[in-house]
Amino acid sequence: MDSYRFILSGGGTGGHIYPAIAIANELKKRYPDAQFLFVGAKDRMEMEKVPQAGYKIEGLWISGLQRKLTLKNILFPIKLISSLIKAGNIVAKFKPHAVIGTGGFASGPLLKMASRKGIPCIVQEQNSYAGITNKLLAGKVKKICVAYDGMEQFFPADKIVKTGNPVREDLVDIPSGKEEALRHFDMDPEKTTILILGGSLGARRINQFIEEKLQYFNTLGVQIIWQCGKLYYDSYRAYDSSSKRVLDFLNRMDLAYAASDIIISRAGAGSVSELSLVGKPVIFIPSPNVAEDHQTKNAKALVAENAALMVKEKDLDYQFETVFSDLLKSEEKQRVLGVKIKTLAMPLATKKIVDEIQKLL
Repeated sequence: MDSYRFILSGGGTGGHIYPAIAIANELKKRYPDAQFLFVGAKDRMEMEKVPQAGYKIEGLWISGLQRKLTLKNILFPIKLISSLIKAGNIVAKFKPHAVIGTGGFASGPLLKMASRKGIPCIVQEQNSYAGITNKLLAGKVKKICVAYDGMEQFFPADKIVKTGNPVREDLVDIPSGKEEALRHFDMDPEKTTILILGGSLGARRINQFIEEKLQYFNTLGVQIIWQCGKLYYDSYRAYDSSSKRVLDFLNRMDLAYAASDIIISRAGAGSVSELSLVGKPVIFIPSPNVAEDHQTKNAKALVAENAALMVKEKDLDYQFETVFSDLLKSEEKQRVLGVKIKTLAMPLATKKIVDEIQKLL
């Protein structure tokens, strides 16, 4: 075989994009002459992030169905037909040997057209509760790589392989150099550092809540690295100071993790997988605005193992301070949570997924 060709599709949020990039990077290591093409949804974050990672991307005119009756829903059938036609053309022109979907709107039309042409397709489902696109594709693909047990409720059991979720290469080995990491953020090595993550786009409710709690954090003498997201950065940038680093996006996630003592985070699948590798105490605040409340299910799976703490958004006002103060006061509790969450990590996920792709080739 002179050179394999792969199409990868996933997008909408970092949780779908980064796994696709991680898989492409691993494929490139094994097949240095391979050609790659990404397919995403126009106007979504993958159109910026994928080229930054050094790959070509084509955009489909596609979006999700809204839950309410809106103009977007009236356009949905037109977008879907246009995306199916364009996806068919992309597949016919690029002639991939395998197609990999990591979820998100664009992977639906693309994998449907590729499987129709007899090209082997693999789906990677990150969450403990399967997304609608992947559920619809399950009958058409060869293999479904998952990160949680019990996924037979969504997919044919004979297609499921438990691999874990791919994480960014730089996170598989978090630098132990806390001093260097704190220097990067220009912060005090004597203070406890809290890392606040709202997902790649930011989380409105977490940001509002952190703003309300800034005085509380001051009285505890902790410093914070606050990733508020691109959409919200202008509202909070004024709080940036020596004890509060306010950032729209963390380009050096590895250093942010290395600098932190306690992490407050959403419970998207990608975040959960990364945080398991990091092995620091985490308080999850799951987003209630996601399909089938899957973030709460992701977080509960860890809480059940005594590997993390969780405060629901609706309980923040009366539960958060108690949960946070108890954790801050107890170094033993911090240590146990850090050790426990690390036992759940699956650092070889990307390699295992690429092993499955290799079998199909």
